[in-house]
Amino acid sequence: MSNSSSLSSVTLNITDGKHGDCKNETGSGFYFVSVKDLDSYGINLSCARQITKKDFLDTHKRTKLEPGDILLANSGHTIGKMLYVEDWPEVSRITFQKSVAVIKPDLKKIDGKFLYYYLLASVKSLKKAAVGSAQPNLLLNDLRNFPVSNEIPFAKQSKLASLLYSLDKKIELNNRINAELEAMAKTLYDYWFVQFDFPDANGNPYDGKMVYNPTLKREIPEGWDNGTLEDLGQIVGGSTPSTQSPENFTTEGTPWITPNDLSNYQGNKFISRGRQDVSAEGIKNASLKKYPAGTVLLSSRAPIGYMAISRNEVTTNQGFKSFIPNKGYSTEFIYYTVKNSLKAITQYASGSTFKEVSGGTLKTVKVVLPSVAMSDTFTSKVKPIFSQQDFIERENAELVTLRDWLLPMLMNGQVTVK
Repeated sequence: MSNSSSLSSVTLNITDGKHGDCKNETGSGFYFVSVKDLDSYGINLSCARQITKKDFLDTHKRTKLEPGDILLANSGHTIGKMLYVEDWPEVSRITFQKSVAVIKPDLKKIDGKFLYYYLLASVKSLKKAAVGSAQPNLLLNDLRNFPVSNEIPFAKQSKLASLLYSLDKKIELNNRINAELEAMAKTLYDYWFVQFDFPDANGNPYDGKMVYNPTLKREIPEGWDNGTLEDLGQIVGGSTPSTQSPENFTTEGTPWITPNDLSNYQGNKFISRGRQDVSAEGIKNASLKKYPAGTVLLSSRAPIGYMAISRNEVTTNQGFKSFIPNKGYSTEFIYYTVKNSLKAITQYASGSTFKEVSGGTLKTVKVVLPSVAMSDTFTSKVKPIFSQQDFIERENAELVTLRDWLLPMLMNGQVTVK
């Protein structure tokens, strides 16, 4: 690289996606991807729009995607969200909306993965380069002129990037393992408590009597009952200490969880703490209650439906309705029963400024109640899965911390790899 490089000097092309809309065509196999479809390890095509082949080909001329490209969100609050494109099977059938920029590294001048991590380490600077207050935008010309340091010789770039890439691949593998474990546990719950295909006393598929339940308006296994979410555990809410009193918060107090703490936490099941802890003074002033490990947290507003299980004693703000497992049902059973009820919970939400679900409303949401013995049998099956997921999430947290610690030092030459 030259002594003074810009991003355009080390790339073949930098462009953004289509300016304008495309016609939808479900099942076409051609995808029109937006920022929301990007995550750190790939593109979620399950919810991405599918468009006509004609619109795809017209748009693809502008944003032909290839392995080794770098995708960068260049509009709104997601500016700086990035993805390194790998050789996915669908890569030749993906195009983008204008909120995504496509950067094509010149591999004769810079290592592609190194450039990805360099930009990842420069997210704060990229955001500062954006213009506009209500809807900030990172203009393509400003992106092309974005400075690229020449402190790392070309010959060393691949080694540095490979170290960070290996950490990311391990995190990605862990995420895939946890997703498969989640599918196994959720499938078992659905078989047993939604389809009623659970084992009988002899271990054979249930073939006993089904009884019509007028409250649930459906047949359920004999001996099972109807109830509400309140029957699963004690439903509790939180509150917020005055932010005008700094003594209400501390760095080493009781973990205080807000829905915002879960906004970038999706894909994880367990949580230890949020961005802030509350002090003993804050707990007293806000009349906060401490909830035990194993409490199931449900965000009840802005937005509704984020869920997590507390690893340790926590408290929350008023944006949660949480379930303390103190009525005979396990954390594992409560977690899936609440998750299975999210559609009904959301339908009951009310409010003009933003939708919210009250504790009183939750107490009216109907659920099927199996015998505690049956739920305990289910718990014994899935508890090892939950434990393994918890271990993997903790390992990932350590890997992310290590990667984020190494990233800036590797990119500015403070740390080298032999």
